[in-house]
This record gives sequence, C-alpha cells and structure tokens, in this order.
Amino acid sequence: MGETWFRPGMSHASPPLAGNLIAFARLLRRAGLPVGPAESLAAAAALSHIQIGDRREVRAALRALMVHRHEHAEIFDAAFDIFWRDPAASRMAAATALLDGMAPEEKKRAGGRRLAEAMAADRPPPPRQDTPEEEPPRIDAALSFSERERLMAMDFEAMSARELAMAREEIQRLSLPLDERRTRRWRRDPRGPRIDLRATLRRSLRTGGEIVTLARSRRIIRPPPLVVICDISGSMARYAQVLLHFLHAVTNDRDRVACFLFGTRLTNITRQLRHQDAEVAFEMVGKLVQDWSGGTRIGEALERFNKLWARRVLGQGAVVLLITDGLDRDGAHGLAEATERLRHSCRRLIWLNPLLRYAGFQPKSQGIRAMLPHVHEFRPVHNLNSLRDLVSALGQQGGARR
Repeated sequence: MGETWFRPGMSHASPPLAGNLIAFARLLRRAGLPVGPAESLAAAAALSHIQIGDRREVRAALRALMVHRHEHAEIFDAAFDIFWRDPAASRMAAATALLDGMAPEEKKRAGGRRLAEAMAADRPPPPRQDTPEEEPPRIDAALSFSERERLMAMDFEAMSARELAMAREEIQRLSLPLDERRTRRWRRDPRGPRIDLRATLRRSLRTGGEIVTLARSRRIIRPPPLVVICDISGSMARYAQVLLHFLHAVTNDRDRVACFLFGTRLTNITRQLRHQDAEVAFEMVGKLVQDWSGGTRIGEALERFNKLWARRVLGQGAVVLLITDGLDRDGAHGLAEATERLRHSCRRLIWLNPLLRYAGFQPKSQGIRAMLPHVHEFRPVHNLNSLRDLVSALGQQGGARR
C-alpha cells in the first residue's frame, strides 16, 4: 500500500509503529481533540486485535478510540490521511499545502485551521534572511486592535488552537467583582455606628467597673459566595474546556468560591481548582471527573446539589452561575422542581447558555422550557465579550432581574 507501517506481520508493539502512534496522538491533541495517554494505550492495544495490513480496519479502530465527538471526525480523517501517508516527510509537505492553500477571503472551518496549525508546528522554521543595513526595520501594529476585537467577538467553538490559547490568556486577566453585601457578623471599630455593650462592660473591669470609653463595632461587609455549576456533557464539552480556565482564575482570585461539574453525575472540583498552577489543577480535575463529554442529566445533578451541597455553600446571599445548554437526556424529569428550589436557596440564579448566541433562539426543548421560568437572569456565554458582560453584571448592586 505504500505505507511505512501498514505491513503484514508487523507487531503492534514494534518501535516504529509505537513512536508514530504517539506522534499521531500528539498531532490530534494539538488540533484540539481530547486525546491523552489513555487513548494512545487503548489504540496500541486495539491494533493487536485487527488486521494490521488493512488500512480501513486501522482507521476504524483508531477513530473509534480517539474521536469522542461527531464534529471531530472530519479533523481525524484529514489528519489520518495526511500523517500516515509518510510520517517522516509527507506530513511536512501536506502541512505546507494546507497553509498555503488558505485564502484570506475564503471561509474555512475551525477544524481545518486547527489541523493546519497542528501540522505546521512540526515544520522547521524558515531560513532567516538578513535585512540590508540601509533599510530600517519596520514595525506594523495597525491591526493589533482590530485583531483583539475580532478575538473578543469570536465564538469559542470556531476558534483555532492559537486563538484558544490567546482567549485563555485574556480570561486569566478577567477579575470578577461581586457587589458587597452586609453580613450578620460584626467587627470592632472605634468609629463604628453600634455600641458594643459586652465589650464595653468587659473593658470596664480593668478600671474597677467604671466605664471610661464606649466600645463600638461595625457590621462586616464582604462579597457573597459564588457557586458555579457547569455542564460538561458532549454538547457543552468545547465551551466547558474554555470556561474551566475562567473558573480557575475566579477560584484563585477570591475566597468563598465553589465549583461543580456535571454530566451524568455531580462532581465538586473546588479543592482541585485551588491549585495555582493551571495545568496541575486541570490534571487533577481530569483524574477526578469521569463523565466528561458524556450524557446530560441536569435534573438529577441539580437535585443532588440541593440535597448534599446547598446548605454548605449557599449561605449569606450566594450567587449561582448555572452553565448549561438545557438539553437534558431525561426529558426534563424533575428539572423544574430542582431549579425552583435552587432559586429559592440563593440570592441570584444566573443561567449562562451558549445557545443564546443565535439571534433566532427559541426555547423549544423541554429542559429549557422547564428551567427558564425559575432563573433570575438568562445570559449567553459563547465568547470573551459575553464573559466581560457577565463580569460587569455581577459587579452591579442587586443585579438585573429578568
């Protein structure tokens, strides 16, 4: 067949095949596919159970183990055809052809751009050309502002790998101010409006019971707790990967933040996100969460949160961010009751839905219709501008009511 590894009799554990398989997994990961060591080991084991000389069987086996979403299948097929043609040389030429063939005026799919950038990462840098001494270096910064504006308005789903990295850097710079609320606790303050009778009597014991000065106190004012419940099902996986960086930045920027992920089960990841190193925190989250990119059981997850966690984290006027597209696998069974109870347990329940990016959005699914009457605010979350609008809304006193 002309392939360097599609030869009958070659063992699945042979060094050339194992090395090429690892390189192929890295290529898919750079292109945006969630392919890790587990998929690579499973793919190596699967090749021992199929006819290694049949290209179709190899493609089907690798695709079944390395593709978790329908929209990633096209990227996988293109990467498979290019990479396994000649892992040493042909992928460089193919990457050059992919990048050179992208005309600026043509509208390309985000998956094609991510694959082209991932392939181009293996190319050696172009030879450096010396600039004549009489010609001064030119610095062109005319498009920097417009490029940033374009990135702020771009949908997370349509971003390339480079654009996603830039978006994560922008998210790290976001600060999340919440309007401060009066608590039930008091602290000592010489100029406080309230006379602390207990502290005054205790202080008078030093002077034989004579009251010399009055002790005063002031009510403590601090931001309310923030609770984030994020959907990581298959329809939300792409957005959840980006929003996880937002949750990490918020968790390390302020106290009293609780983060939960749910697909078919509810998982508390607050302790893992407390780690300041984002990569280490995400690795810990990946080991803890077992239902990434799976089904969605919103009603069951919210019911479990209300029973196990509501009393622990929803005190002192907490603000809840519910991030989901509202597509429930159980047909909205018990979803309205769970959402209503959650609404009455917090001060503000804000529903962030990426489907609101569409101008003609209509609440047609059963899950959306069941949840919508019980939330205070309904906002989109699909690009950086929507996150900035959310930050601005959370900083307002009282917040807008829907």
